[in-house]
Amino acid sequence: MAINILMPALSPTMEEGTLAKWLVKEGDTVKSGQVIAEIETDKATMEFEAVDEGRIGKILVPAGTAGVKVNVAIAVLVEDGEDLGASPAAAKPAAAAPAPAAVVTAATPAPAAPKVAGARVFASPLARRIAAEKGLDLTKVAGSGPHGRIIRADVEGQTALAAPKAASAAPAPVAAAPAQGMSTDTVLKMYQGRAFTEVPLDGMRRTIAARLTEAKQTIPHFYLRRSVRLDALMAFREQLNKGLETRGVKLSVNDFIIKACAMALQSVPDANAVWAGDRVLRLKPSDVAVAVAIEGGLFTPVLKDADAKSLSALSVEMKDLAARAKTRKLAPHEYQGGSFAISNLGMMGIENFDAVINPPQAAILAVGAGIKQPVVLADGSLGVATVMSMTLSVDHRVIDGALGATLLAAICANLENPLAMLA
Repeated sequence: MAINILMPALSPTMEEGTLAKWLVKEGDTVKSGQVIAEIETDKATMEFEAVDEGRIGKILVPAGTAGVKVNVAIAVLVEDGEDLGASPAAAKPAAAAPAPAAVVTAATPAPAAPKVAGARVFASPLARRIAAEKGLDLTKVAGSGPHGRIIRADVEGQTALAAPKAASAAPAPVAAAPAQGMSTDTVLKMYQGRAFTEVPLDGMRRTIAARLTEAKQTIPHFYLRRSVRLDALMAFREQLNKGLETRGVKLSVNDFIIKACAMALQSVPDANAVWAGDRVLRLKPSDVAVAVAIEGGLFTPVLKDADAKSLSALSVEMKDLAARAKTRKLAPHEYQGGSFAISNLGMMGIENFDAVINPPQAAILAVGAGIKQPVVLADGSLGVATVMSMTLSVDHRVIDGALGATLLAAICANLENPLAMLA
């Protein structure tokens, strides 16, 4: 029987993608788990594996096609010896695909409905292995593969804690419709007669626009500002880097900031939290996201368990994540999640700024440049110190003013006493 191969959802936020490259052609035999295509999401280019065995009967979406909606048929898989033309159901897969896709998109909770007790769970071997390693209950996982089959992308970004959420009978809150800005026609008329070049939006820019609009419309931001003296940290960093030369490791100020934030989240655990719609989730590990600018947008790769890692380990991991972010080679689980984020524009000469929170995170630290300034020393005399400005953007639904101030004070204390971060 012919099976439609559908455009997969390779991340929880993916709604459409670009079919960048086919790695098979019509007539090729494929096995379950074999990589058959490369798909560009809003953030990365990812491999797409077959979940069933058979022969590629027909490719419906050619390579290079952009804007392919999730769950739309992109190819037809047939059994060996089966004639595609003799299968009326498979002859028109593209026309039949949009109808079920609309149902999946419009009713998000529906796929996650618990399966009937004792019913067979359809999942690829790779998805079953990943689920076993993570302790996931596959009966609570929605499948995005053909006929609802569970594939790798469905389980890769989940944890065992996500299972109760799927089984919850509480209805999802309905978000208010976002306010709309000027229409395209209105703006074009406004600049009629002026020279300009239209720049089409790619998937990443559309996602950034949507998420940041959502953040500013739905998250009650407030801002806390403090300055920190970096002289002790700079001297300590220089000393450590001399000792790390033989290992090829060079610590940056940003590495110290990541460590300081991770440790502060442990000392102020109530602030290590995210907003989950109708509840707050308090995390135990310090998973710190760091904004990385790339051409056309940005990534926020997450350093998991940052509190438990050494400065040198954080430095090596951050450099690897940043390098792969710039080539869009990060997997979704490497840039999703985290309870706290850092955006550092100090290396670009920015003295201070306010960053926008990336939901569902509850806070982001905007870091400015370290600048030599006149200061009053402990003995009352005037001196010169390297001072860095920081602004903590906070979600007031999760963190109140006093709690946010305590967190920022802990970050500053760690940066001004860097030796304590090694204890």
